[in-house]
Amino acid sequence: TDRKKLHTAPVGQVFRLRPFHLLVATGGGYAGYRKYEHYKVEQLEKRGIEVPVKLASEWEVALYKSVPTRLLSRAWGRLNQVELPTWLRKPVYSLYIWTFGVNMKEAAVEDLHHYRNLSEFFRRKLKPQARPVCCVHSVISPSDGKILNFGQVKNCEVEQVKGVTYSLESFLGPRISTEEMHFSQAPPGNSFQQQLVTKEGNELYHCVIYLAPGDYHCFHSPTDWTVSHRRHFPGSLMSVNPGVARWIKELFCHNERVVLTGDWKHGFFSLTAVGATNVGSIRIYFDQDLHTNSPSYSKGSYNDFSFISNNNKEGIPMRKGEHLGEFNLGSTIVLIFEAPKDFKFNLKAGQKIRFGEALGSL
Repeated sequence: TDRKKLHTAPVGQVFRLRPFHLLVATGGGYAGYRKYEHYKVEQLEKRGIEVPVKLASEWEVALYKSVPTRLLSRAWGRLNQVELPTWLRKPVYSLYIWTFGVNMKEAAVEDLHHYRNLSEFFRRKLKPQARPVCCVHSVISPSDGKILNFGQVKNCEVEQVKGVTYSLESFLGPRISTEEMHFSQAPPGNSFQQQLVTKEGNELYHCVIYLAPGDYHCFHSPTDWTVSHRRHFPGSLMSVNPGVARWIKELFCHNERVVLTGDWKHGFFSLTAVGATNVGSIRIYFDQDLHTNSPSYSKGSYNDFSFISNNNKEGIPMRKGEHLGEFNLGSTIVLIFEAPKDFKFNLKAGQKIRFGEALGSL
């Protein structure tokens, strides 16, 4: 009579798959398959074989977005903060260095035992002379990385990679009030692109830089400019490697991103830090109110913050080469700016570039 009763569930209930688990498993498996497909494409391109662009269908994008990349990225961020035992640091960091080709000779601190956790290692600083800033050209690369695309913005569309575009307005969001910016009022009938161009005879240009996991993860000011406004888009955290960028149209519009807008000597200037898988954390050094990949923000919205106030009429002045922010792992920087028609890029698509090197000049 004192025996405890053992309650058992039917076998069907124990092994019953919930729709969410099934969706996650399917989405994760499909994402892995796509990564393998992208690897094959990269191998063909290295052999000089041109591969036609094949865009993902709506259901494929929806399936990929069903993977809980935001949750996984938050978990990865917490894991990065865990302090490693001193004896384990060198083996762990050495594996990462070997996998992604990190050049530790450029690091300000080469001793791997110095970095208490993965986050500190990812955000390592460079030696002062490791990245000399070009003084001759007006726009420099804000980070290390690979040039995915560059050129003029045409018909309100921007190329994320060759042959794959996204909407300029969807990427930047609605135009900011002229009261917060130093721009002239554009006629209401003009296109979104024309409204951004403030000086007659100027054009709108863009440049996309992909940061691989092994690259230096801080980014800097690409020119002398003033930051007036920040717009944060909570969103997905899909991979932004070149293979995925040529597969998913408007990838950068789907992903979480932080858009900094302002002006330089030639008019409108913007720098956008785009998040990616395991890179939910985007930090802007002068913006303590920014919190990315937070569960309190929902996808499909955006929140604005103005750096112009009663006490600060100008915004945040940035000097060329000055520290601006940082990622964890790797991601993408997109520059969209106004310049005279004789502005020329000194680049080739696909080339590797380092922070401080010239992007272009007049």
